[in-house]
Amino acid sequence: IKDTKRTKLPNKSLLLAVCAACIGGTFQYGYNISVINAPTTYVQNFINQTWRERYQTDISEDVLTLLWSSIVSIFTIGGLIGATIGGTMSVKLGRKGTLLTNNIFALMAALLMGLSYPTGLFELLIIGRLLTGINAGISICVQPLYLGEIAPTALRGAMGMGTSIFITGGILTGQVIGLKELLGREEYWPILLSTTCIPAFLQLLILPWFPESPRYLLIDKGDDEGCKKALKQLHGAGYDGEWEDIEKEKNNLVGFQAKKPWELFTDRSVRWQLLTILLLNAAQQLNGINAIYFYADYLFTQSGIPANKIPYVTIGTGACECITALTCGMLIECLGRKALITGGYTLMSICCIFFTLTLTFQDASPVFPYLSMVCVFAFILSFGLGPGGVTNILTTELFTQTSRPAAYMIAGSVNWLSFFFIGLAFPFILV
Repeated sequence: IKDTKRTKLPNKSLLLAVCAACIGGTFQYGYNISVINAPTTYVQNFINQTWRERYQTDISEDVLTLLWSSIVSIFTIGGLIGATIGGTMSVKLGRKGTLLTNNIFALMAALLMGLSYPTGLFELLIIGRLLTGINAGISICVQPLYLGEIAPTALRGAMGMGTSIFITGGILTGQVIGLKELLGREEYWPILLSTTCIPAFLQLLILPWFPESPRYLLIDKGDDEGCKKALKQLHGAGYDGEWEDIEKEKNNLVGFQAKKPWELFTDRSVRWQLLTILLLNAAQQLNGINAIYFYADYLFTQSGIPANKIPYVTIGTGACECITALTCGMLIECLGRKALITGGYTLMSICCIFFTLTLTFQDASPVFPYLSMVCVFAFILSFGLGPGGVTNILTTELFTQTSRPAAYMIAGSVNWLSFFFIGLAFPFILV
């Protein structure tokens, strides 16, 4: 979908609103994906120690793997819960109100995970990860909705890329903070897991200064003055074009109520849009991209990378996707959505073939482990250039105001279910 209008640079207030929404939203989501990777061994030692104190015996390898997989993958169960309630919350509390309320889950999670070691309860880690998942599920559902509705039509694709740029920024930050030079040492792991409170506090401080979604104010609440005030703050004095677009959409939706998720499945007019987001959201997780972040240390160890180099290689993967997310933001309006998604998945398939070959022959030469690493980097680059960035904005563009919250709930549920399957199954596939 290409806009023929002359593209203007976004207003400074609009850019700051995007940053405020993303810092406690998808940045938090990306941070919690990667931050769990650094303390893997320390948390497993803590579980083993706690188990020995309780039952006077060492924990079996299988039970330890199951508990660790549960701590990692319960995040996705929370995400599924968050995705199913996020759409309803965005209608009841507004987009901005939901994002602010959502920080309660992150603050509670930080408290519980920080207390797990002093209290000797590894169960608090599981509950804390569940709460961070709920926070992420709501964020990934509501934040793209907010960004899509505050952005001018001509910049919707580029502004929507804020979602994936901040996810990758969060992933990279989590990897850097997890270095031994910072909070990656054994005595610091409870503090490391508690740092999830920092993005929450930042959003609670910054986001209240910015307005609610203008589309929500006019179409859902019928607040003409509030909508004009929000448009003026976000777009400056020349907001007439945006006002006309929102008013036109409102007039087209007169008499229509916000749809429920199950109503979309019976609506023949959105069948192809629904099928598109279902397939793309499942593929976004089932390609295994997040498994690389969850189990990066393990994956690179299996690939033959020396243990002392693994943390820095892992940071390279985060930096790699961060750069490609920024690149995708610049390309999306030039090449279009379809070209980026098709090209991205084609390149990822080629990378998977070469990765399999390098793993098969890794004992043949000391060069092969490093070729495996190159394949992983190329896989991440391919993902970031297409599927990673474009998938999240399509739901906003393919559905109308009354269908968007329900569509985001469906897309989010599929995404998180696929994420859960990958997170739980991946360590057993590796073993």
